[in-house]
Amino acid sequence: MKYPYLLHARGVRHQPIFRGLKGDPFVLDLSCGNPLLDVVDVRDQRAFQQLLDRQMAPRYSWGFAGYLENRSSLLRDCPQMVEEGRFFHLGLDILVPLGSALHAPLAAVVSGTGYEEGEGNFGGYVLLCHREPGAEPFYSLYGHLCPESLPDDGRLLQAGQPFARIGDFHENGNWFYHTHLQILTEEALRRGYLSKGYAAEADLGVMNALCPSPVPLFKRG
Repeated sequence: MKYPYLLHARGVRHQPIFRGLKGDPFVLDLSCGNPLLDVVDVRDQRAFQQLLDRQMAPRYSWGFAGYLENRSSLLRDCPQMVEEGRFFHLGLDILVPLGSALHAPLAAVVSGTGYEEGEGNFGGYVLLCHREPGAEPFYSLYGHLCPESLPDDGRLLQAGQPFARIGDFHENGNWFYHTHLQILTEEALRRGYLSKGYAAEADLGVMNALCPSPVPLFKRG
């Protein structure tokens, strides 16, 4: 059985990544169609966080930014993305407060952790491997985390067990407070998508086999 269908299998314990999310989510549009991105300095993430706080308060305490958004405006100052034409977001961004704890959505083994240094990168990240009986293994990737909170490689996690926290600007790649949730198949890992949070338009036709939508893995707590 393949992801995401195994999430519906009896005996599979599927848990929220974040606990205690209240109310409706704020939906953040980071696509090139949003005129806001043409009038703000997208690399001044402290100011951008303040803008988000004003837009979200008092109605929203958490939110999303979408999978497969074309973020060419947001990434216009990232030379590698521009050179390779990789503008389509392969993750689901989950907006939560600084320091929020992440929990394993399924039973997992910590397959990798690290710190990707540099402006616009992942900062602290964790890769979890999920292996359920009768199902193909797959991986979930979480970026923009606090490096000091990362678990040890090889650690076994039960579904619902906390494993990391949301990082601050100086440790999360200088991004607004969120985690980048991305699904990877084993083939995606072989093709180097652990370090690719964006895809080129020409590659979108194969993304369901490599980095399918992470939306089904997110469960409301």
